[in-house]
Amino acid sequence: MIIKITNKDEKFYQYMGRFFGSRLVEKQTNDRIYDDRNKEWYIYLEEEKVMAFVSISKNIIKNIYTTKEKYLEEILKQIKKENNITYSIVTNQYTEVYERCGFKIGKNQNYKNFVTIYMEKQEAIA
Repeated sequence: MIIKITNKDEKFYQYMGRFFGSRLVEKQTNDRIYDDRNKEWYIYLEEEKVMAFVSISKNIIKNIYTTKEKYLEEILKQIKKENNITYSIVTNQYTEVYERCGFKIGKNQNYKNFVTIYMEKQEAIA
């Protein structure tokens, strides 16, 4: 089950608290996770346990983590339905998942541990 919450939601820290400052998550993603107030979080729950999450702010993906690629794929598909994701610098750990979900990968990357992803703009149908 995928839920969408912010840090103002009652259960936010119950779900996400253990990820903030986690050395394990930082080692896996090469990224630090912060609970900024302007982020929306898509969280994949299995029996009330967080299996994956993606945070976004103003159509930019900020943080990504997953225990299995299939969970991340489901979240990214939902995000694509609800948002027009613009250039987002994200961990390169899940590059194949981004591509499978239809995200474009930026060219001429100069990042060691990150990659730029984005969606092609949908053309209006007249």
